[in-house]
Amino acid sequence: MTILVTGSTGKVGSALLKELGKHNVTVRALVRKPDAKLPDGVEAVVGDMLDPVSVEKALDGVDKLYLLNGVTPDELTQGLITFGLAKKRKLKHIVYHSVFKAEHFKDVPHFASKVVIESALREFDVPFTIIRPNYFFQNDLSLKSPLMEAGVYPMPLGKPGISAVDIRDIAEAATIALTTGGHYGKTYNLNGPEILSGTKAAAIWSTQLGKTIRYPGENLDAFEEQLRKKGPSWAAYDFRMMFQGYLERGFVASDEDLKTLTALLGHAPRRYEDFAKETALEWEKNVTAPLQMESKQLN
Repeated sequence: MTILVTGSTGKVGSALLKELGKHNVTVRALVRKPDAKLPDGVEAVVGDMLDPVSVEKALDGVDKLYLLNGVTPDELTQGLITFGLAKKRKLKHIVYHSVFKAEHFKDVPHFASKVVIESALREFDVPFTIIRPNYFFQNDLSLKSPLMEAGVYPMPLGKPGISAVDIRDIAEAATIALTTGGHYGKTYNLNGPEILSGTKAAAIWSTQLGKTIRYPGENLDAFEEQLRKKGPSWAAYDFRMMFQGYLERGFVASDEDLKTLTALLGHAPRRYEDFAKETALEWEKNVTAPLQMESKQLN
């Protein structure tokens, strides 16, 4: 069996390639650059999801597709092109990477794109599974500077909180859907086992880093302004609207969601506290290693 993974070099795609590598399947990755770093044994096919010719080439000989789009202004077009070509080739199974509660966030551009693609999957005669992850733990890997230097947890999660999920659980769930039976027509909500608020996240990092971490609250105008300094304006607005939706509508899993995911994985979803502990230890190693090198050079 040959599986094509799009979005293969991102956080989830990379974890999925590793997880699929544990199974007796042929894995192909659609990549933009020929020198993309991929796990051993993964076949790279250079292409672009806006180029139907390259996508069709990548789908040649493929049995199943993991359809994952990056957050881009043309995410909907990319997704529909790839879905349409997979439908044309009558693939045995499409597993689509959507987002939790997408239909309640139609004012968030990249959520709205996923709602349309989910609708297309359900409307046409294709075997599909939809996975709907919550906010990723691993998004917070980018917070090393504000956490360790400024002592701030800046993500505006608010008091309602979210049921954030570990990317490793997403990769496991996607692999199970792709490599085992019984998942056609199913939609799986992928969430972590705890409700993570802004103050709770700050408290967890305070414990793991051994210093006081402050949660500054939910100034979304200031948050969007900071995002614009690091990336395109459209993305800053998109993510601002996502967090605003979290505050207004909530992003918390039900007991049934967690029961279903636990049964699917065969273990409880990973905890944010454990992720923070692993990350803090890794950051500490990276800080002490250069100091040890410097000490050796002085001796």
